[in-house]
Parts: sequence; structure tokens; C-alpha cells
Amino acid sequence: MPGPVSAAWLLVALCVTTGAYCLLRMRSGVEEQRRAAGGEALMGFGMAVMAVPAAVFTPPGWAWPVYAAVFGAAALRTLWAARSGPRHLHHLVGTAAMVYMAVTMAASPPAAHHAQGGTGVPLLTGALLVYFSGYVLLSGARLVPAVVTAAGTGTGVTAARWSDRPELARACRLSMGIGMVAMLLTM
Repeated sequence: MPGPVSAAWLLVALCVTTGAYCLLRMRSGVEEQRRAAGGEALMGFGMAVMAVPAAVFTPPGWAWPVYAAVFGAAALRTLWAARSGPRHLHHLVGTAAMVYMAVTMAASPPAAHHAQGGTGVPLLTGALLVYFSGYVLLSGARLVPAVVTAAGTGTGVTAARWSDRPELARACRLSMGIGMVAMLLTM
């Protein structure tokens, strides 16, 4: 089984790839999809930077409050968008989780960032783990029929542009959910 540094690099690669695809999705002809893809790209790249192993790069002390401010602004933007419907609530939980992780990292000493604590799981971390674990399971279950439908039977199926493929957008959200679970487990 790969060590923690290898797992961190795999998480970085997953998040960078997801963020890059979300940037590609921003070229969609559907405005709502472009807007969602921008927020998801921010999440993907932000998660990638947070997941870089501490042995390679330890961010300076001022970086964590900057992370909290950036994701706090994203959370406020998402909260504003959530007034139009509940479909934005998952993004709100994700940005709030990023703020929580940044604040937690700012409050802990640098040596403790990747150490295993012995005091148990804080209540908010546990609640976020339950939420994102459920989200991953539900997203995975929803992804299977989308992929089967997208494969089609070959008759009359028009190929969608890469930026407009709903099954790939779902796969990106699933990947970020898995990444969030992995990051929360290290908290």
C-alpha cells in the first residue's frame, strides 16, 4: 500500500485533473454550467494546493488565512446563488468545508498538519465526513446510469462537446467528493 506521501500526490493529481476539466467546462454554451464549473475549478485547484505533502512544501503562516478568505468569499457567492434553488447547497457545504480546513490548519502548529492526532474526531469534521461520504455514494450511484445512457446504442446519438457532457461533470463532482473525504480524514 502506498505511503501517505504517495497518497497525497495521487490526491493532488486527482484534484488538478478535475480542476483542469472544470476549466474546460467553462467553455460550455450553458451559462449555469459555466458558472458552476468556475466554482468547481476553484475547489479542485484549491484542494490540490492544500493536498501537497508537507515534506515538499509547507505553506507560510499567512497562506491559511488567505485560503479561508478566498473560500469564504466563494461561500458567500454560493450562498447568494443558493437563494435561487437548493442545487447550490452542495457547493456551499464544500466551500464551507474548505474554510473550516483552512482555519483548522491556521490554528494548528505546522508539525501537526500531517500528524495523526489521538484526541478523536471533532464533531464538525465527523459531520462533514458523513455528508461527503454519503455524497460520494449517492454520486457514484447516479453516475452509473448516466454513463450507460451516454454510451447509447449508437443510433441517433449525437456526440456532445467535452464541455457539455453531464456524465463527465458528475464524475468531476464525484472525484472532488472523494478528495474531500480524503482531506477530512487527515484532519
